[in-house]
Order: sequence, then structure tokens, then C-alpha cells
Amino acid sequence: MTHFSTRIGLVTLLLLTGATGAIAPAVADSHASSSTVNAQLIANARVLHVNPVLGQDNPSYGESTNAPLRTITYALQRAGSNTVIQLAPGSYTRDTGEIFPLVLRSGVSLRGDAANKGQTVLIIGSGEYVSPTFARQNVTIRALEDSELIGVTVTNPNTRGTAVWVESTDPVIRHNTFSNSLRDGIFVSGTGTPRIEDNIFTRNDGNGIAVVRESRGEIRGNVFEDTGFGIAVGDNAAPVIANNQILSNVDGVVVSNAARPTLRNNVIQDNTRDGVVAIANALPDLGTAEDSGSNVIRNNGRYDLYNATRNNTLYSIGNDIDTARISGLVEFVASNTPPSVFTDVRGHWAQAYIDALATRGIINGFPDGTFRPDAPVTRAQFAAIINKAFTPSPKRSEINFVDVRSDFWGRQAIQSAYQGQFLSGYPGQLFQPEQRIPRVQVVVSLASGLELSTNEVGTINRYQDASQIPNWAVGAIAAATRQNIIVNYPVANRLNPNREATRAEVAAFVYQALVRAGQADPIPSPYIVSP
Repeated sequence: MTHFSTRIGLVTLLLLTGATGAIAPAVADSHASSSTVNAQLIANARVLHVNPVLGQDNPSYGESTNAPLRTITYALQRAGSNTVIQLAPGSYTRDTGEIFPLVLRSGVSLRGDAANKGQTVLIIGSGEYVSPTFARQNVTIRALEDSELIGVTVTNPNTRGTAVWVESTDPVIRHNTFSNSLRDGIFVSGTGTPRIEDNIFTRNDGNGIAVVRESRGEIRGNVFEDTGFGIAVGDNAAPVIANNQILSNVDGVVVSNAARPTLRNNVIQDNTRDGVVAIANALPDLGTAEDSGSNVIRNNGRYDLYNATRNNTLYSIGNDIDTARISGLVEFVASNTPPSVFTDVRGHWAQAYIDALATRGIINGFPDGTFRPDAPVTRAQFAAIINKAFTPSPKRSEINFVDVRSDFWGRQAIQSAYQGQFLSGYPGQLFQPEQRIPRVQVVVSLASGLELSTNEVGTINRYQDASQIPNWAVGAIAAATRQNIIVNYPVANRLNPNREATRAEVAAFVYQALVRAGQADPIPSPYIVSP
């Protein structure tokens, strides 16, 4: 216990004062062409190009790769909403003209080399930021509401340095590498609800990710390796932590204060001290009878599960844990969750929708038995789902989309969805079959195909981010909301209309549309939006 008392002091130091610790972690179709993660742009976005070697910070530069800007700082000054800042390979530092912290404003997407997790695009630096909830900090990037950070490597080399700070906002942070910061890879405070997906966190002195105050959000599909605490959760924070690999850190997941994170489908092993630690009044959710944890927590140096709370009992339901490597009050309970059709969906918030559509043959998985619920969906793939789910009757004549070849695998599905008024094209008779479909298009498609309408457009004020809904989509969003078609996870009143839809989200939307059409029985979910 003496050793653990030292750990409690360190957790308090890291989470409450922010000091540095002395710790040194689609419809699958065999004929569909694979979409590249890199260079997929927000629909109709303005693109500014930046190159730290060849660029110039000049108002006449930035619109092409042949005349790029020099700094991210200047690009951010020019960027309005719905702007992609595309970074060329290289290092972006104070020496190349950057002023830190870089601030990603609403509707701005900062992108580098997503396919390689940003290994060729390095952002290194630090600047002062005074957090309204966590005092003075050293920060490389601040991610504001509805911003994106994709495909870069971020390092904060300063004392108590944090690579990305999220303060009461909901950015999407994916396909990045966070390494060698002197405290955190990402710090989430206030009421933050970020989506942190498919990143690598390594060799950060303090935490891979710290989540505190009243923050929520999702931490999915990341790798935490050789960092201090893989994930630290404190105060009243309650993020969803799912499908992560948390390996070879000091401790895997450390939960303190009154935090209530939900852990699902993680692999937490080979950490030098403990796998999952609960301190004070913390109560991590390691599964329920209806929603099993499905975590693998094994082979950690001291304990796989360490309950050091005052008097809380932790319940482990449906996890793979060595019962000989547990300390504190822990009860093991049998799970009632039925196995999923797919190996990576059990315990997922959308499991019931995914399994129901898979059973009907509307959606398929991949040859390895996975579904990949957080992967994007192209417009062609969505058309295939629509065709299988609704078998649309023609309501208008066929159209010859110039970018859909006669031998394209999804041509017939696209035509069927178009003629059934589920999907439309773009000007110039374009369909853009490989474009990743945004959530707003999914909802508008279903509302259009089912001929939903309403005069109560004020229904959209149900959403905190209603101002982000395009004017052309307001009526359809309102109608779909009134018909309980929209499912928002993890925050029901946040629509995220312009974010790329995931395979899980598409499954949920389509299933709800089938319910509205009288072709499926309702599946209860706290994430279905009620008008």
C-alpha cells in the first residue's frame, strides 16, 4: 500500500494541478475500390495548401500545391468555416514561422498524411493558454467546436506540455500520432465531447489522453504504447473508451475522483504496473448484464484490475481478466449479452442495429469477421445499403452520371437509389461514388426516399449545433427528427451534420427508417432523438 499511496499522489498531481509526473503509452464489397484515407475532403470545402519549405505567406498563395502558404498560422488566419488546410510533408515549428498554440476554429479541418498516421507531417511547439477550467497551460494545438485534426504528428517539448487541448468542444481527432510530449498527448477539460479515433500515443511523459471535469466523448480504436498512463480519467468525466490497444505503459487506464468511464472491447495488457486502476470514488463501467465489457485485461506487471477506491465494488461483466491478479472489491457477473454476428461489435452502442441489418442481409462484414463500425461509408456503398433495405420503386427517370462507369460495381444500386429519390447527384451530372457520405446526406436521403415532410422546422433547435445544418437540409432534418429516425451517439442533442457518417451510424439511421416504414420492430436506445 505504501507504493500505491505514491501513485495516488501522482494521479492527483497530474489530474488536479497538471504537473509533470516522473513517469517515463461500409458495406463490404469485394468489387468496391478502396478509398484512400488521405485527401478525402469535406464536401464543397475550400482547400488551403501549406508547405513549410516552398510556401509563402501571401494573400495570393494557398489555393494550389504549386503556390502554397508557408505556415499553418497564416492559413488559420485565412480559413473560414468549411475549410481544409492540407499540409505538405515537413516540420512545422517556431523556426518555420509558426505561432503556438495553433487554434483550429469551428469548421476547419487540419490534415496531413492520414494513411501513415502523420509520420511525415510534424507539428512541434508550444504556447501559453489559460484554460477557464484548468488554469495556465503549455499547448501545441487548441481544437475548437466542429474542427478536425487528421494525419499529423504532434509533439509539445515544453515542461508540462500538452499536444492538443480540448476545452468544452467536440472536435474529431483521428489518424494522428502523439509522441514525445512532456505531459499529455490530448487533454480534455470542461464539458468536452471529442471523437478521438485511430491514433497512436507513444512516449508521452504523463498521459496519452487525460479527460477531466464534466467531459464525455469517445476514445476509440487508438493505440497507447510506452507512455505514462495510457488514459487518465478524473473529476466527473465519463468518456466511452472502446476498441483500444493499451500496451506496455506504466499503467493502462487510471480512473480517479468520481469519474465514470465506460470501457468496452479494449486490450489492456503488458503494462509495467497495473492494467485498470480505480481511486477515491471512481466507478469505471466494466460491463453490464445487457452490455458486456468484452475487455481483455491481462499480463500486467502487478495487478490487472486494482480497486483502490474507498468502498466501491467494481463489477466485471464479460471481460477476460486473470482473477489471481486483482486487488480490492471486485465481483464477476455473468453477461446476458448475445454474441454479435461480428467480432468487433459486441458491446458497441449500435450492436443491435448492426446485427439486425446483417441478419436481413442488408449489410455485410469483412472476410476477417469484423464489421469495422467506425469506418466511413462511401456514397456508392450507401446506395447499395438503400437498395437492399428498401428496394426502391422508380419515381423518376434514369440519369447517366458521368463519373459512374457502366462497369462500376455499384452502378445499378446508384441508379435504383436515384430513381427512388433516395439519392441525388451534384451539378454536371456527377455522383461522386467514392465520396465519404456526411451524416446530413444520410438523413436527407432517408427523409427524401420515405417522402417525409413537416412544417415544424423549428424542431432542429433540438440540436446544440443546429447552426451547422445546411439550409437545403433543414426541412429534411426536421422531418426525420420528428419521425425518430436520427440516432446521435454519444450526445443525443448533437447532430454533427457535416461529419462523415460511420458504418455504425448508417446502420442505426437505416434501421430507424425501416421502423418508420413499418418494416422493422423498434429497438430501444437512449440515443434516438425525440422531437
